[in-house]
Amino acid sequence: MGINPDFWQNKKVFLTGHTGFKGGWLSLWLQSLGAEVHGYSLQPPTQPSFYEVAQVADLLASNTLGDIRNGARLADAMKCVQPDIVFHLAAQPLVRYSYKEPVETYAVNVLGTVNLLEAVRANPSVRAVINVTTDKCYENREWCYPYRENDPLGGHDPYSASKACAEIVTRSYRASFFTTGSDASQQAAIATVRAGNVIGGGDWAEFRLIPDCIRALMLDQPIFLRYPSAVRPWQHVLDPLAGYLMLTQQLWLQPSAIYADSWNFGLDPANEATVERVARQVVELWGYGEIKVDKLNFHPHEASLLRLDTTKAWTHLGWRSHWSLDRALRQTVEWYRVWQQEKDMQQYSLGQILAYQEGR
Repeated sequence: MGINPDFWQNKKVFLTGHTGFKGGWLSLWLQSLGAEVHGYSLQPPTQPSFYEVAQVADLLASNTLGDIRNGARLADAMKCVQPDIVFHLAAQPLVRYSYKEPVETYAVNVLGTVNLLEAVRANPSVRAVINVTTDKCYENREWCYPYRENDPLGGHDPYSASKACAEIVTRSYRASFFTTGSDASQQAAIATVRAGNVIGGGDWAEFRLIPDCIRALMLDQPIFLRYPSAVRPWQHVLDPLAGYLMLTQQLWLQPSAIYADSWNFGLDPANEATVERVARQVVELWGYGEIKVDKLNFHPHEASLLRLDTTKAWTHLGWRSHWSLDRALRQTVEWYRVWQQEKDMQQYSLGQILAYQEGR
């Protein structure tokens, strides 16, 4: 089905978490498609940030700094916009941070989702909602079988569990108050989306492999790996974002239970790789670097294997992971190299989006 620029022309989009890594990329893409993007988020979570480096704010129709835990402020901001479409990306997104701050993690990811859905309930203009969760929402037994959308939810760490809770909250609201509910008071079609480990230029989050590698390489320091043999589902950030856009189009055109549901946007199995392999490929692309295994520090539990079944997205949306791991890593490392040269990163990022969209 693809992404239809005509569909997005002049659509009012309310996007939470637009100052984050994935939210920043989605903001640029939506704007390039002709959408009117209204952001709601805290300040950028890192310095530097994709949001600032790519000058995302310059392309927004409005930019509200706010906390999704403040339900009244969130509702007021959405009421001012009267959006057609809502993307919910604001979250506490880090597994390791969730061990340190579990209360904050649950408050942001669970109560924040409730606040978002309450705001949508109060805005009859909204026709489609995408709630971005994670592949880690599944009860992960670390087996070789890929998880399907109807497999049990769970979560070992507070982050994963909070996202499983967000899935349950969304499902409850959808059944109780929205399109398919017996007491439907709102016609918004709501879907949740689950993706794997995304990579791409402009991510500076702590405890993520690519940002950790880039920081070490820029400082000419060794790259320390916590779990070198862990297998992760690597995909370029534009891959799942394309799926979100394609799903939104169908939610708008066909707001049925087929689309108002949970969706996996995972990788091609060929893109599975160990942490060590990815780190070594980044070093090769960078041109130099040293890799060491961190054997001294205690590290909290992190899953070593998690696969997603994307049959549903392929069958009903025609979506499939587009860039290979090699291509995704090349695009990512090149982005940081260009940033080092103090180039116009907004235009460069838009160029990567265009190349992806045109299948180049």
